[in-house]
Amino acid sequence: MKKWFADSLDKRFLFGTTKDKIGEPVLYEPAKANMMPVEIFDVDEFIEIAERAEYCSIKRLERVVKLKLRTPRKLYTLKVNPTNAEEIVKKLSCEIREI
Repeated sequence: MKKWFADSLDKRFLFGTTKDKIGEPVLYEPAKANMMPVEIFDVDEFIEIAERAEYCSIKRLERVVKLKLRTPRKLYTLKVNPTNAEEIVKKLSCEIREI
């Protein structure tokens, strides 16, 4: 395969390793790419995502509270101080689950 062809491929194209077609482009995305959680750093954006979320899991640790939103496709997380967590939880419109 020519180098310019391999460089021009989109990241979605991976090279398969089957016996018959070694080096042929394959149309699929790796499973791990879609399964990784996304960390959100903006509280307002987190509240926006909560409108379409199925539920919010709350994990309270000593120094931080982790809020986890489960949407149909992804898991979004937000780490906040315990003092700010209650204010954010009151603004959420989805089901709330304590872990």
